[in-house]
Amino acid sequence: MEQSLVIIHARFANDGRVREIGECPGGISPQDWFNALSRHSANGYESLSGGRGIFRLEPAVIEQVKAGLLSHAT
Repeated sequence: MEQSLVIIHARFANDGRVREIGECPGGISPQDWFNALSRHSANGYESLSGGRGIFRLEPAVIEQVKAGLLSHAT
């Protein structure tokens, strides 16, 4: 059985901060979203050249992380 994964792209500034990241919920900073995904991704992150990286995560994991962040943001 093949599992479907969502690919989330991240771009970093020269100082290492996250400048852009996909699937970021409204009201959450790109850096906070990256940190939350990092805590829940195990081996799902891959660094790329040019200040970029990608997460490969199951949709359920992404929804779980979003729910956890949004419950703490309110």
